[in-house]
Amino acid sequence: MKRLIAESYLLLLRLEALMAFGKLHALHRRLQAARVQTAASGEPRSAVELCRSMDLACVLYPKQVLCLQRSAATTLLLRRYGYSAEMVIGAQMLPFKSHAWVEIGGAVVNDRPYMHEIYQVLDRCRPQESSR
Repeated sequence: MKRLIAESYLLLLRLEALMAFGKLHALHRRLQAARVQTAASGEPRSAVELCRSMDLACVLYPKQVLCLQRSAATTLLLRRYGYSAEMVIGAQMLPFKSHAWVEIGGAVVNDRPYMHEIYQVLDRCRPQESSR
């Protein structure tokens, strides 16, 4: 688990650096380009365990981690371990709020399961199809 937390923490650092310069389009392109990798031959990791490691990395992070950074990092982590994760960006109109979360197969994995009832989906960062 310590290795997963460290891996999650490093993803948070990389994405913060990307977002620090207002490169949100670069973040979006990075997520769109990230392919689902074949799970490593080691111990299989559940999506719950991977999301938990990201949550713990967020607690240890020296700055507040907002939903976009957390969801982007979680999406990349899940794809690295073989899950076809999508980052979803949604908004509600009154009062205006936006939010990002992660889904696998249409089910929310890193937030409350009823996000679709609160937010209208604006975008989905789907993984590219593998060319196998």
